[in-house]
Amino acid sequence: MTKTFCVALTAVAVSCFSAVAAFAAPDPSQPVIAVSAAVKQVARGASAASQEAAIRQVLHDDFDLAYSARQALGAHWDAATPEQRVRFLAAIETSEARAYRERLGMLSGATVAIEKITPRGAGAWTVESNVDALGDLPPLHLSWEIHDGGQGPRIVDVKVAGVSLFMTRRSEFNAVIQKSGGSIEPLVAQLESRASR
Repeated sequence: MTKTFCVALTAVAVSCFSAVAAFAAPDPSQPVIAVSAAVKQVARGASAASQEAAIRQVLHDDFDLAYSARQALGAHWDAATPEQRVRFLAAIETSEARAYRERLGMLSGATVAIEKITPRGAGAWTVESNVDALGDLPPLHLSWEIHDGGQGPRIVDVKVAGVSLFMTRRSEFNAVIQKSGGSIEPLVAQLESRASR
């Protein structure tokens, strides 16, 4: 092979690799877009139960609840038994499905516009968005925390007008655990009771 041919071949290979890498790069805005579209469909559900089931599917597909739950418990996660962790995650899924049905319900007739994506390293991004068409309400700013733990980008927190749902949960969980002398069991039982209602 001539030197010119080798240089040309290398250039083509690098170009192809770059194209593949760009194609394979994760899009951190995708779960936000997917949730926005899904919520519009959920709002058309015939009953609260069907809406909740649809939101649960959205949580499975586009949220990383296990990651959020571990972060919310902090050091208490390490102190929990394997059984408590399983029960905690199951109760969180049910309670979050109900909570997000209400929280995300405001997006049912709205338009979500992605404004900015900021990489934060280690497979994490912040996706800034604005929500309009909320009737007489002014546009709402939502900040989505995205994390890729190996399954593609997933939502781990949503800040509504600067208020973190994750930090709100963390404060609530810590308060219950502290009142219980550092035991996680009362929190798990409380969440299970809430989920069964």
